[in-house]
Amino acid sequence: MDKNTLHDNNSEFLSIQDILRMFLLRWRWFVVSVLVCFTLSAGVILSSSYLYRSTASILIKDDSKNKNGSWSLNDIVDVGILRSNTNINNVLLTLKSPSLMEKVVARLRLNENIKVNRRLKKIDLYKQSPIEIEWEQKCESRMSFVLTLKDSTHFTIESSKIFGKDIKIIKEFSFDTPIQTILGQLTIRHTDIPCDWYIGEPIIYSYLDIETVADQYTRALSVVLGEEDATFVNLAITTTSAQKSEDILSALIDVYNEMWIEDKNEVTVSTSNFIGERLEVIEEELGELDQDIANFKSKNLMPDLNTASGVYFNQSTQYKKELQNLNDQLIIAQYISQELKTKNITQLLPTNTGIANTHVDAQISEFNRMVTERNKLITNSGEENPLVVDLGNSLKTLQKTIMQSLATLALTLNTQIQSVVRQESHNNDKLSSSPNKAKYLLSVERQQKVKEQLYLFLLQKREENEMSQAFTAYNTRVITPPRSAPRPVSPKKMKIVLFGLILGVLVPAVVIFLMEQLDTKVRGRKDFENMDIPFVGEIPLFSYNKRNSWIKRVFTKKLRESQQNVILVSEGNRNVINEAFRVLRSNIEFMLNQNPTQNVFLLTSFTHGSGKSFLSMNIAFSFAIKRKRVLLIDGDLRRGSTSEYVNSPKLGLSDYMANTIDNWEDLIVRDKKYDNLHILPIGTVPPNPTELLTDNKLADLVAEARVKYDYVFFDCPPIDIIADTQIIEKLTDRTIFVVRVGRLERNMLLELEKMYEQKRFKNLCVILNGTVRQGNRYGYGYGYGYGYGYGYGGNNSYYYDSNHKKSNHNSVNWLEIQ
Repeated sequence: MDKNTLHDNNSEFLSIQDILRMFLLRWRWFVVSVLVCFTLSAGVILSSSYLYRSTASILIKDDSKNKNGSWSLNDIVDVGILRSNTNINNVLLTLKSPSLMEKVVARLRLNENIKVNRRLKKIDLYKQSPIEIEWEQKCESRMSFVLTLKDSTHFTIESSKIFGKDIKIIKEFSFDTPIQTILGQLTIRHTDIPCDWYIGEPIIYSYLDIETVADQYTRALSVVLGEEDATFVNLAITTTSAQKSEDILSALIDVYNEMWIEDKNEVTVSTSNFIGERLEVIEEELGELDQDIANFKSKNLMPDLNTASGVYFNQSTQYKKELQNLNDQLIIAQYISQELKTKNITQLLPTNTGIANTHVDAQISEFNRMVTERNKLITNSGEENPLVVDLGNSLKTLQKTIMQSLATLALTLNTQIQSVVRQESHNNDKLSSSPNKAKYLLSVERQQKVKEQLYLFLLQKREENEMSQAFTAYNTRVITPPRSAPRPVSPKKMKIVLFGLILGVLVPAVVIFLMEQLDTKVRGRKDFENMDIPFVGEIPLFSYNKRNSWIKRVFTKKLRESQQNVILVSEGNRNVINEAFRVLRSNIEFMLNQNPTQNVFLLTSFTHGSGKSFLSMNIAFSFAIKRKRVLLIDGDLRRGSTSEYVNSPKLGLSDYMANTIDNWEDLIVRDKKYDNLHILPIGTVPPNPTELLTDNKLADLVAEARVKYDYVFFDCPPIDIIADTQIIEKLTDRTIFVVRVGRLERNMLLELEKMYEQKRFKNLCVILNGTVRQGNRYGYGYGYGYGYGYGYGGNNSYYYDSNHKKSNHNSVNWLEIQ
């Protein structure tokens, strides 16, 4: 036989039928496990705080009508809508930012919790507390205390925890009375909630730092985009109070809008500051020019230039207007260029300054938008953010581009100014007849008009910026206001109970399956299917009477030990055990019929406890019932297990081999009922059993017994432990190897097969002891098939004990029969 085939057969997995059968046999495990898991599930449900989920939806406006963030006078008809391109991802990051949640926590005082114990859980008294705590100064440390209301005017603080240390105190205070603590002064006041509901009930107050609480609520907050192509955002949060969840979402939306307005007006404020500074400078210069003109006219008498110049003066006026416009743009371009050189990339540039070049104006607007976006990202994530670094590089590049554009614009304006100046100079040459004083006066008046026009222009821009700041609207609109589900979302009772049920079934199933898979012992007949060694029979493990307590069967050690030396075979008994021994007897008879002279049998095993003595006695009794002459020799000179069946006489086989007794037949113990059954005990336990067995006297005994008896059985010790069995085996004809289910490792079957192939023992065959038809951990799928329609005992079921007294086997525990 292929040894690999034997190994594969011994290591195969259990079938589905086997698994289901072993689960049914341990149904109590499942009942206990399910009850325990149900109890744990109930504990989880009772101890878990109720959680409520609130949701809201807001629309993010995205209108690019006024990208530069400021207004012109022509836009007043659209009052109330100041829009800008909005990056929806930035909005999601902002709503989820801890800094935004910190303001919400501070506004709603969420870092202060008031709770009461109800059964196994703590109930949050958000806006339902009968008391409120007011600190004289902001507390910066974690602390908590337990407060008990004695009546409507007094309360007791029983214990507190400050800086993580427990402080046991019991002190009575009055409401509205300042209480001095190491963290500052606080006052406890009444609220609109009646105190009578909480008198005598401990109230737990805790104060945490805002950053820790904000982090907790930030993790609980969900901010997701409604749809991929949409600009509305769904907000959701789960807390211990439905009102708290709604208030957090409402405050979050309000705080975001306020911060957005502040951020949006930052550009307008910067532009207003720039215009204010320029107005102060121009106003001072214009005052000086006015004073110069007044002083000059008072000292000099000026001619009528309109009459003197005529048509040339009108042309000069046109040149002046054109020159004025060019000078205005040049001054603004130079100022903006100077601002770019002095300011860093975190500051905004003035917009809507009146530069005629639309390209430069668009570049300034883009620069301001990128500065604003970069400042937001720095606030939320720091300057190491890759997006911040990329925006900084882009701003520096755009800054250089704007400066180049302004330089090109200034060069163009200078060229145009020079051209107009030349034309005006040519026209003024025609007025050369006018006095030099008149020319000076005209020059001063021209400067005056330039300053005047610039002054009025800046005044107009300042008003436009003020109006745009006043009419800036929120960039969000609430679609669905915050609202909570009518029932708590946690704990989910059905899911917890279902999980407990699944766990209650799964745990014992896994344990039982692992026990079976890790069990490497011989389980039954199926383990011998691919072996060549002859199989002469199997003896079932007799079941307990159902009236016996299963706890007693498992845990009573003395009862197990007292049921080892029993005789189950009896005449006329038709139970399963007797049928099994009859089949075994028939197989042995068949082997002996092939050669009647080979009637000496040896029973051995690999280990102690395989049931050799039990089988030897019952096999001998089964042949004795058929009136066969049977001799059973106790060959285990060290233990004498078979001798215990006849109360271990003092004289026996060892005394005969030690020449103490001459006739071995005088040592035989005869059964009281069956006179044809003879037992030869060991007698005195010798100090040198191996030396005694090597004596020829044992060979003479076997030779004589072979003739006088039909069957001779040797009950020998296990092999490979001592040499006794190998010595006795030389005198016997057949070897019956006993394998006990649940005692022998399956890999030892390979050794047994190897012994058979090498013929280490003569006519080796196997008896399987302790099999189970349906049940027990060693019998799944390995039933022995000795049903024959007979039950496990009945009215005629009995056994003979060592004194051959008839007894009903139903009163005996047979699980550990050896």
